Amino acid sequence: MMEYNHILVRYGELALKGKNRTKFEQTLARNIRFALQGHPRTNVKRTFGRTLIELNGEPLEEVMEPLRHVFGISSFSPAMRASNDIEDIKETALQAFLHHDGDKQTFKVNARRSYKPFPISSQDVNPMIGSHILKNTEETFVDVHHPDVEINVEIREQGTYITCGRMEGAGGLPVGTAGSVMLMLSGGIDSPVAGYLSMKRGAELEAVHFHSPPYTNERARKKVEDLTKVLTTFGGPVTLHVVPFTELQKAIHSSIPSNYSMTIMRRMMLRITEKIASDRGVLALANGESLGQVASQTLESMYTINEVTNMPILRPLVTMDKQEVMDISERIGTYSISIRPYEDCCTIFLPSESVTRPRREKAARFEKGLDFQPYVEEAVANTEVLTFGGEPGETEKDMDSLL
Repeated sequence: MMEYNHILVRYGELALKGKNRTKFEQTLARNIRFALQGHPRTNVKRTFGRTLIELNGEPLEEVMEPLRHVFGISSFSPAMRASNDIEDIKETALQAFLHHDGDKQTFKVNARRSYKPFPISSQDVNPMIGSHILKNTEETFVDVHHPDVEINVEIREQGTYITCGRMEGAGGLPVGTAGSVMLMLSGGIDSPVAGYLSMKRGAELEAVHFHSPPYTNERARKKVEDLTKVLTTFGGPVTLHVVPFTELQKAIHSSIPSNYSMTIMRRMMLRITEKIASDRGVLALANGESLGQVASQTLESMYTINEVTNMPILRPLVTMDKQEVMDISERIGTYSISIRPYEDCCTIFLPSESVTRPRREKAARFEKGLDFQPYVEEAVANTEVLTFGGEPGETEKDMDSLL
């Protein structure tokens, strides 16, 4: 019996991109190639409105699994390819129907002829294929309203592709079509989800983590590294910047009133993150803040903390409640890592009470008593840079070579 030899990839939002559509399709094809590096015999080809993956003997299920995580794909289907000959199309459609798992007592044929030189109209192809299946099977019937199997036939210039069923993709836009974002990545539940959602809108991801040894141990750092590795599943390599934060955090603890220490600490984090982002050519920051979830995430706090940066700050979780964030975290595989009991730098020197409505003028006045700029410069200079995802030495240029 004939086996599936292709995967047909469909777009959602991508189809609305007009003149920029080619760029979006090229980036999606690059990301698919990167996701399928473990299956070197696959061949990814673009065609109008679709991406086609030739399996060339690679196992179907193993190839489909990484496709589920590639942003920009609305759905995909195992496909059998036929030549643009009606007899070959009829027989291949029969084989695809017989190969389909599950109930198949009823079926419907839905043909689309995007290759107009093909001499038979879609309306005429449907009954021709349907009749062939009925003649060569037993106890099967046509049901155009609620079929067990919908046989989709796409007649394209390079051949005809027949599918029976589809898998949902990750949706969104291809990573790399919306510039780069610097994610402030803690070891908690929220920030990895914010990174995931930023990538879903097409942003390439870099991350900053603030590490305060010996108050935060290596297991806390390992937790963040593991979270970064999970995020690479959805968007290729991610560069992680590990910032030594101990000395600056100790200075804040000793010089700033305790109720304002969290506000000042976050202002310092933003200054450092903005500097690293600027050096890397990144144009926006992102974090896991949700409005009103904790004391430091009130509008007044955001207003006061944001004062120190001119970069836009993306907050993908801003309207979500905690359960919604946890649900996404579990679905994408970061939850079990985030709940490991190792503290990040935000939990050490934690004041017993933090101001919920900090004022900019008071924060600025407290900072005048702390000569913080040398601490910021030292932290940036001693930041450790790690890259996860892809082969050793993988760079953006290497990714671009997959276009």
